[in-house]
Amino acid sequence: MNKQNRRKFLKLSALSGAFLGLPIADSYARADIEQKLEDLTRPRPARGTSVMGLRVEPIDQVKVAFIGLGNRGPGHLKHVLALYPKAKITAISDIRKERTDHALEILKDSGQKPAVYAGTADAWKEMVRRDDIDLVIIATPWDDHVPMCVYAMEQGKHVAVEVPAAVTLEGCWQLVDTAEATQRNCMMMENVCYGDEELWILNMVEHGVFGTLTHAEAAYIHDLRSQMFSKTGYYNQWRIRHHIRQDGNLYPTHGLGPVAQYLGIERGDRFDHMVSMSSLEAALSEHSLNVESDNEFYNRQDFMHGDMSNTLIKTAKGRTILVQHDVVTPRPYNRINALAGTKGYHEGYPSRLSLEEKGGHKWLNEEEYKEMREKYRHPIWGKMEQEIAKHGGHGGMDFVQVYRLIDCLNRGLPLDMDVYDGADWSVVVPLSKLSVELGSAPLKFPDFTRGKWQGERPQGIMANL
Repeated sequence: MNKQNRRKFLKLSALSGAFLGLPIADSYARADIEQKLEDLTRPRPARGTSVMGLRVEPIDQVKVAFIGLGNRGPGHLKHVLALYPKAKITAISDIRKERTDHALEILKDSGQKPAVYAGTADAWKEMVRRDDIDLVIIATPWDDHVPMCVYAMEQGKHVAVEVPAAVTLEGCWQLVDTAEATQRNCMMMENVCYGDEELWILNMVEHGVFGTLTHAEAAYIHDLRSQMFSKTGYYNQWRIRHHIRQDGNLYPTHGLGPVAQYLGIERGDRFDHMVSMSSLEAALSEHSLNVESDNEFYNRQDFMHGDMSNTLIKTAKGRTILVQHDVVTPRPYNRINALAGTKGYHEGYPSRLSLEEKGGHKWLNEEEYKEMREKYRHPIWGKMEQEIAKHGGHGGMDFVQVYRLIDCLNRGLPLDMDVYDGADWSVVVPLSKLSVELGSAPLKFPDFTRGKWQGERPQGIMANL
């Protein structure tokens, strides 16, 4: 590193001094920073035993409580309702009474009359202390996920939480440690892992269609500017506030979750290290000039988050993953969903497939593509086609996700995704932030499994149908 770049590195590192546990100062010795970065990956003492493959006694009727009934909560409520009597809605909570009133309206003709907890910031705590709740579904702003999950597990409840499960490294460890200490399930609700296209690709991977996997690409590209600036789009405009306070990849899991399953992460491979960099910020500051002048974010020029975040991950087996995040430019929606192997390649938006056995170097024609979709369609999408069409939710993936969650608890099976998956996919948020602030420094991933990732084990959605 030349002298000029070294000075830049030291200046940038000061932004993350508190995170690394270094005293506040204008600059730090490079050796101190590197030692602190190494310390991030040191194994932590376990507070309990591993919950990998956790099984609990079958629950004939899963009694469900909800925290958060704003953007995502009502959809989950409807899907749990559709699964009665396998599941029953026991209680609901939201800080806004109008949201619990809306939920009761959804349930009006169902015969289900859950207890309501609303109006105060801690109403949810009283709710989860009830002894007639098996599962708590959490769909609140990101900063609330960890404390709500931890408290619910400590009250003996299983939890399913919206994405990302945590936004700090310490938060990821808290989820893992609490799940192990309480022996409760903590599943991050990554609905994209249940998409028709994604499960089709996973099924092809299981059947060796792609050969040896080498590289994948994932993204969350979705123009959210109008929703983030809106006074009603997100409660207290919470989402745009993250763009004020940090850079990096704020929302990696929609693209990364399915890719991690294709690659068998925590099932014989793991994320080893990563590097992140961001483009300049322009879109939000420019858009802020066009909103109403009484909007808190009118004419704001202090957004930290670059318009495009790029993260490159290397796995223990040597595979690479490119993860992108852009929610502020007028690009068409895209999760990329690319997977490369020695025998095949897939790329999404639109979904296309190239196979060595068909000559390679070109996409399959419409007939060939359709044949592969039919041959390798995941069984759950064939078996439940009518129910999926009826209940929907992002093309049906939301319903499949909730169905699988309840069905596994009904049958006493391990859930499809465990707390280690949620921590692995979510920790990209704080690590990407830190990498950017350190001048795109490479960072190691913590091993949340404490070495147990090396064992080969099937994906739940492929083994326990």
